[in-house]
Amino acid sequence: MKQLYGFLMICLSINLMFGQFQNIDKKGLIEAEKNRASRGTLDINVNPNTLNYDLTYIRLELDLDPNQQYVSGTVTSHFKILQNSSDIYFDLADNLTVSNVKYHGQDLTFQQLNTDEIKINFPASVLAQTTDSLSITYSGVPDGSVNAFVASQTQAGNPVLVTLSEPFGAKEWWPTKQSLNDKIEKLDIKITTPAEYIVGSNGKLMSETILQNGKKLTYWQTNYAIPAYLFSLGISNYVKLNSTITTAGSSFPFLNYVYPSSANASVQANLDWTATNMQTFEDHFGLYPYRNEKYGHMQSNWGGGMEHATMSTMGYYAQDLIAHELAHQWFGDKLTCGAWNDIWLNEGFATMGEYLAYEKLLMSPSQFQNYLQTEIDFITSSPSGSVYIPDNQLSFNRIFDGRLSYTKGGYVLRMMKWILGDDAFYAMLKAYQDYPAFAYNYVKTADFLNFLNSHTGKDFTEFFNDWIYGEGYPIYQIKWTQNANTKQLTFQIWQTQSVSTVSFYEMPLPIKVSGSAGQTAYFVLNHESNNQYFTENVSFDVTNVEFNYDRQIITKGSTVLRDNNLGANNINKEKSNVYPNPAKSFIKISGLENSTDYEIFSIDGKLIKKGKANPNSEINISTLVKGTYILKFNNQSVKIIKE
Repeated sequence: MKQLYGFLMICLSINLMFGQFQNIDKKGLIEAEKNRASRGTLDINVNPNTLNYDLTYIRLELDLDPNQQYVSGTVTSHFKILQNSSDIYFDLADNLTVSNVKYHGQDLTFQQLNTDEIKINFPASVLAQTTDSLSITYSGVPDGSVNAFVASQTQAGNPVLVTLSEPFGAKEWWPTKQSLNDKIEKLDIKITTPAEYIVGSNGKLMSETILQNGKKLTYWQTNYAIPAYLFSLGISNYVKLNSTITTAGSSFPFLNYVYPSSANASVQANLDWTATNMQTFEDHFGLYPYRNEKYGHMQSNWGGGMEHATMSTMGYYAQDLIAHELAHQWFGDKLTCGAWNDIWLNEGFATMGEYLAYEKLLMSPSQFQNYLQTEIDFITSSPSGSVYIPDNQLSFNRIFDGRLSYTKGGYVLRMMKWILGDDAFYAMLKAYQDYPAFAYNYVKTADFLNFLNSHTGKDFTEFFNDWIYGEGYPIYQIKWTQNANTKQLTFQIWQTQSVSTVSFYEMPLPIKVSGSAGQTAYFVLNHESNNQYFTENVSFDVTNVEFNYDRQIITKGSTVLRDNNLGANNINKEKSNVYPNPAKSFIKISGLENSTDYEIFSIDGKLIKKGKANPNSEINISTLVKGTYILKFNNQSVKIIKE
């Protein structure tokens, strides 16, 4: 989400503290969502009470007035019972009152629980694999402090009602199943309002009907599977700025519901730019996922945006915000994180979409490089924290951490692109979008890793251990020299880590060398251990060596120094090899002239074994469990694999 910085000034001050002036997406309504924590403990990813059914269809028939913080109506739910069940639970805030539950024409007994649930009792046990339905009639005043449902906001004196349910707000205003394990396959959305107001929502606009009582019935329908938190409403005296987006691969309605004050040429120009952005994203991600219905925006008073499926909620219409929310339609909406631990699969990918828009459409090369440096500076402003959120860290602040879930998550994807190359990376993204198990479904970090490994033929396991599950970043010390006669370059590379949770970052390092007459050459140095030497050949005298010339990787404080004392003698003297690797029972260190201390660490930095290695002696690893370890000796770090 997004950019709903409600509390824009607060969020701006946070950005200033971290030097993050440009990336506006550090979570829509971050502050509002953090306020949610005051209601008690964090909601779990999956409510176990709702695991006995699959929610397939919802019909919402609600009576709403943007002048009133009030909801009333009936929600009809169709579901498939997965195991013999005598009852069924729905998530619903306990401050809303259920008046009736109808089931096959009869009233059912129910209990509203202080756990924000309604327990409904079937008259008899329902057998597994039965498709069934019931209707819940309810009313009440949604908790406005939660910001999932807020009415009586005003724009130019006109009322606004807007909903924003990420992560746990859906239950604050309608009975549903908001666990991240069940997408609703079809929704009929029928909203009755005073006749002067316009209603925006997900899907296709089926009808707007003026009723005899001064009311209007607006009917939206979506046939794409979405999670409860991506369902949304916006109600106000909107102006409709509608058109059609036509790309090389598709054509569909483009509906924009804006405040009268925003119906101007500047906003229209940015809306028109959305079509250009859409083409760029289709070229790199695949066809727009909801092209059979629409794309659009509906305005709110929040400071940023939120990627509601088919119709993003927008606080304003800047191009970078438009790009971020549009990217979410692929990453977050079509493919949705399977747990809040995996929020980077939503937000990191959308941030990566911003990078694409900046690079291809919005910035010059130099501007883009400067922007990337601000991103790196933001990421490395603190060494702590992983992109993936461990269970013991799940909190509102942590889920919507702008530095980790958004910026570092997006930059790690940029590093994947550096490893794979542009063409292979974007081909992977298109295949990821279309993968049957993921499309319009939920995805977890482990799922993405397995797909990535399988599709590319490269093993990204250690990359994920370092950059997704691990913390921090590497600092490189690069020394180089050139043979005056052969022109051969020699590099010595050393790495230190900002935190101990990662023993070593194995990365291909980008090197650019320049000559006095304007010559250039580029190298990729596969850095796998400390004190590692590389030789490269050029045909000219090198005057400058630049590391990370296109900001391909995350690093801080790295140095490049010419050292004419480097040479072949140093390589032979200082470089040692570890073999066999992988190994089952023992390893040896070649090239040792004297005995040396060694340490073996697990991949998460725990010391497993230490001792002394002698020239030509063996190190016994037979007692180690199968897996990857880091062997440290003589200021070198070598990854070893125990079979």
